[in-house]
Amino acid sequence: MKLKALIVDDEYPARQELRYLLGNFNNVEIVGEATNAHEALALINALDYQVLFLDVSMPGMTGLELGAAIQELPKQPHVIFITAYDEYAVQAFEVNAVDYLLKPVEPGRLKKAIDKVIKTYQESPGNEKETGAKNTGDKPKPETLSQIKIDRIPAEKQGKTVLVAESDIFYAFTEQDYIYIKTFNDKLLTRFTLKELEARMNPQVFFRTHRCYLVNLHKVREIVPFFNGTYNLVVEDKVNSEVPVSRAQAKNLRKILGF
Repeated sequence: MKLKALIVDDEYPARQELRYLLGNFNNVEIVGEATNAHEALALINALDYQVLFLDVSMPGMTGLELGAAIQELPKQPHVIFITAYDEYAVQAFEVNAVDYLLKPVEPGRLKKAIDKVIKTYQESPGNEKETGAKNTGDKPKPETLSQIKIDRIPAEKQGKTVLVAESDIFYAFTEQDYIYIKTFNDKLLTRFTLKELEARMNPQVFFRTHRCYLVNLHKVREIVPFFNGTYNLVVEDKVNSEVPVSRAQAKNLRKILGF
């Protein structure tokens, strides 16, 4: 199985280092990052994560407090604490942490922690943890909160996490190693990759026009020929932005739109 992971750490270098280490594991897919516990809770309630890589020391709500809050949720991702402090291990396991790793993280220890999570799923009949059911012997209900999928994308706006409806997204794009989503008025930072957004959003509406662009075809107003068989799509946002269509994708676009 492949674990959907959320990294929670207020330090950008720490998140990048962990993302790099996790890139060596085929059984882990990083689908989000959060800089604080409140942002993490919003993401956990919006998405279905199997594992959190969680720092202890963060401004506001600590990682331990977040771990305790997670125990009250209907869907409870497994938690692996990653911290520079060794004195909180006991408290970490009191909130059902799978493991407690010290920075700098050793790849071997990280592998053992991930293996623990996977083993838990393999040994858990029906994957109760994943579906949000408690280990009480009760049969899970036909529909639980963890099975609800919403058409909203978490993004950052003025220091807050907002949930943007897919219908409000005109396009997503890469800019200087960051991924943004464009609404009518705003340009918002998101922690997903374009590949992750493409997999998450409605494939009947969103089309990957270019390696750096994913566009909502319902928001396209004009198709402008460019050169060498490429196009620019003019979308109906406030500034009539143009989205490029690569030569490789132009044929698929013509087939979809029928021209």
